[in-house]
Amino acid sequence: MKKLMLGNEAFARGLYEADCRIASSYPGTPSTEITEKFAEFSDVYAEWAPNEKVAMEVALGASIAGARSFCAMKHVGLNVAADPLYTAGYTGVNAGMVIAVADDPGMHSSQNEQDSRHHAIASKTMMIEPSDSAECKEFAKAAFELSEKFDTPVIVRLSTRVSHSQSAVELCEPQKIPLKDYTKDPAKYVMMPGNAIKRHPVVEQRLKDIAKYAETSPLNRTEYFDKKIGVITSGISYQYAKEALGENASYLKLGIVNPMPSHIIEEFAAQCETVYVIEELDDVIETHCRKLGLDVHGKDTFSLCGEISQMIIREKILGILPETTDFPENVPVRPPVMCAGCPHRGLFYCLSQLGVTVCGDIGCYTLGATPPLKAMDSTICMGASVSGLHGFNKARGADAEKHTVAVIGDSTFMHSGMTGLVNIAYNATNSVVIILDNSITGMTGHQQNPTTGKNLRGDPAAAVDLEELCKAIGIKSVRVADPYNMAQTKEIIAQELEKDGPSVIISRRPCALLKYVKHEKPLKVDSEKCVGCKQCLKIGCPAISIHNGKCVIDHTQCVGCGICTEMCRLTAIEK
Repeated sequence: MKKLMLGNEAFARGLYEADCRIASSYPGTPSTEITEKFAEFSDVYAEWAPNEKVAMEVALGASIAGARSFCAMKHVGLNVAADPLYTAGYTGVNAGMVIAVADDPGMHSSQNEQDSRHHAIASKTMMIEPSDSAECKEFAKAAFELSEKFDTPVIVRLSTRVSHSQSAVELCEPQKIPLKDYTKDPAKYVMMPGNAIKRHPVVEQRLKDIAKYAETSPLNRTEYFDKKIGVITSGISYQYAKEALGENASYLKLGIVNPMPSHIIEEFAAQCETVYVIEELDDVIETHCRKLGLDVHGKDTFSLCGEISQMIIREKILGILPETTDFPENVPVRPPVMCAGCPHRGLFYCLSQLGVTVCGDIGCYTLGATPPLKAMDSTICMGASVSGLHGFNKARGADAEKHTVAVIGDSTFMHSGMTGLVNIAYNATNSVVIILDNSITGMTGHQQNPTTGKNLRGDPAAAVDLEELCKAIGIKSVRVADPYNMAQTKEIIAQELEKDGPSVIISRRPCALLKYVKHEKPLKVDSEKCVGCKQCLKIGCPAISIHNGKCVIDHTQCVGCGICTEMCRLTAIEK
């Protein structure tokens, strides 16, 4: 039977068909749906871990115990998990261990562009790369076989387009593979220096063995048509190239991207007059080709930045310019905004009114940096707001402490904000950290986290008490504010900034999109009272607009949060 599937859904199906038993991940777009879909199978174990490092360590532990295991993350998440990954390259596995990493060329939902192939190279682990949903399923299954064949974790590199595009997938019966025996083997799994030194030559020989296998692996394939143009490519770039060039070119599609083969690349290049390497982001395949002494076109033709497309390939190789349509007037852009009723909106308006410096973090609340709120000064990576605040205050002294805060979401705080708060308490700055507790992991699509009291499947779970946790860390002043009450929230922030010693403010209000949240009735405007001052627009609510010089509230969007009523001194906005 065939089914139309997203790449991520197909990958989850491949895990199931390969009898993967344990999955531990941290949600990160564009990888999130793999673990969500895998959890829908009733006879497997799947969980959300607090962060990617923990997820990879869980997967490695399960592999050593004899169960096929899996973890997923986005590209920046692999940075967090790099520590166990690099050592897992030395220990190898018992049962197969597969890691899915979803890169985000074009930065659709990320703070940087990163090519995860560099992690595979540096960690000396195997990496394969599918190009559509059908291959996602088959490559997931193949990854377990290769992991056990070569005693290595296998990374499967996805991308936004592969993860979130659909194609037909053939469903197969799942395998049933017995749990492997566990045998105590300190020389293999205890990576103290004396043992690790002996494992390094094993790792280097393994890379040679995989490279030799790659020469004849069915994951790599050649397609010969017109040999005037040859294309060496992988992943989604293969699909773009085939659509753009068709039978006007020949193709070498690399499914194994680390370590790469040599002979089949040399043979392919010898058959073609002009060879192009088409790959998104960095020149990894191109560099390998040049080491082989091949004269290829790569980043001299295609950019190091952003996504490749069919139009770009057609233009760069065939000289065919894309057709464009001109609009007679400027079309307004639609930047992302916080939802109507978002609890973060009131908090950020208070921060903008107080004129404080805000060290930001990764989540829906990053939109607090955009107009009209413009209430964020930096966003680096998960947890960096808390650590960065401490460094900022240490550098600028007491005056900065009175005018600087950090904001971090509840899920992000559990991910990597806690250690930064420990540092603030331990090394003593008068730093104010605001935890935005919206009762869910919002930006990636409403996943549970250790503060929500539910696990991945929605079953009851232990819930971290943020107030007690912060106090246990050493923060004596911990207060809770309701961001729908801006006057109260602003007062609490001002008070905490004046205190000596570190403090935490928990801005607590559930995400407006949660199904269990009961909203108030939409607000309305008394047009006779409204003078068109536009003060209400300063909170940036998408439900509020101006028509014919008067404020208008869209009742289909308004959830009755009421913060706009605090903006209107004329009481023109009513319940």
